[in-house]
Amino acid sequence: MDAKEISLEEVKVKPVVDHLNDLLANYHIHYQKLRGCHWNVKGKSFFTLHIKFEELYTEALTTIDELAERVLTLGKAPYSTFNDYITTSTLKEINTIGMLDTDMVKVIIEDMATLIEMERQILDITVEAGDDGTNDMVNRFMQFQEKNTWMLRSFVNED
Repeated sequence: MDAKEISLEEVKVKPVVDHLNDLLANYHIHYQKLRGCHWNVKGKSFFTLHIKFEELYTEALTTIDELAERVLTLGKAPYSTFNDYITTSTLKEINTIGMLDTDMVKVIIEDMATLIEMERQILDITVEAGDDGTNDMVNRFMQFQEKNTWMLRSFVNED
C-alpha cells in the first residue's frame, strides 16, 4: 500500500512514519518498564500501584498495536525488533528490582513527559502532512498520558 491510497502525499507522510516509529520504540521501553514496576512493586502502596501499573501497561500495549497498525496504514513497515526499540528509544531500560515504590512512580512520570513531548511534535508534523487520522490517534494517546501524569504526580505529592 501507498499513502496516496488514503489521499495523503508520500513525501509528507515520511516524517510522520519516522516519528511514529520513534514513538513506537519508546512505547515498547515504557511498556516493559511498567511491567517491571508491576511485578516488583512492594510496600504500603502495593495494592494501589500494582493495579495502576497494570492499567498503564495494558494501555501502553494497546497503543503499541495502534501505532504499528497506523504505520502500516500509511504504507510503511513498523519497527518490530528489540534491537530497533532499544537503539531508537530515547527512554532507557531500568532494573525495577528493589526500587522504592515512589521512585517507580517518578520514573514513569519522567517517561510520560518524554512521550507527551514526542506526541506534541507528531501533532505538528501531522498537521503539515494533512494527516488527520494520525493526529486524532496521537492526540488521544497524549490526553491519556497527560491525565495519568497528573494522577501519578498527585500520588507522590508533586502536583
